[in-house]
Amino acid sequence: MNPIEKRTWGSLLSDPIPGRGVKPRDTGWTVISDHGLSINEAKDLCDMAGEYIERVKFPFATTVVLKERIVREKLSIYTSNSMEANLGGTCTEIAMYQGVYTRFLDRAVDLGFTAIEISDGTIDMSDDARRQAVEMASRKGFKVYTEVGKKDVDKQLPLAEMIRQVKRDVSYDIVGVTIESRGSASGIGVYEKDGSVKVDDVDAIVSAVDPRKLIWEAPTKSGQEFFITYLGNNVNLANVRPAEVISCECLRRGLRSDTLRTVSIPAVETLS
Repeated sequence: MNPIEKRTWGSLLSDPIPGRGVKPRDTGWTVISDHGLSINEAKDLCDMAGEYIERVKFPFATTVVLKERIVREKLSIYTSNSMEANLGGTCTEIAMYQGVYTRFLDRAVDLGFTAIEISDGTIDMSDDARRQAVEMASRKGFKVYTEVGKKDVDKQLPLAEMIRQVKRDVSYDIVGVTIESRGSASGIGVYEKDGSVKVDDVDAIVSAVDPRKLIWEAPTKSGQEFFITYLGNNVNLANVRPAEVISCECLRRGLRSDTLRTVSIPAVETLS
């Protein structure tokens, strides 16, 4: 939707939590994962919520099983609506361990991708290989995002190692680093098995690097509510489900009870 289009309420109603602004945003990004939207669904999503989405990830290796025509058309839809698009980190990991990373980057350029995510959520990668991967992608013209954390609940990184890796990645030429949570946000990264957030871990990570470089995977409403309430409505959030972008944006703006209740609102005594 074009930001200058007429709004339902005009200027009559405003955001209880102000400060969101419009794209392009330096922070406050919403990143979604397109697990297999159709062409028409992608178009409808852009019409409904495109102004609230900064980046679209084709997660894991979905592009391997998709027709090239579909991938190219969806990329065109997203980029024409001022959204970056990147391949999932798992797809990049597969290219690395199969020994075709350079050709993979060239093909991604040809397809029209403008960003790359580099991770080692499943494979193991040395610091030197990580640095080389970032540098090679940057030389190809990609905006580089990294992801820190393991996808296996039994192989979670100790907090000190997570912070070390986050600081390492931020020292590279990257746009931002995502803190892994998978789609479950349960027992992964900064999430407990019951889905609650480890507040002390979040504090430690935020204290270690520029928080504007951090992107928190928050696929659940409770996770989104926590980060918005705790770190502000311009926190960077990823793994937001396409059907919940509007709901997430309402949380950011205090347009849902969950965050409206954080605003100091006097009791209503009379009506006008």
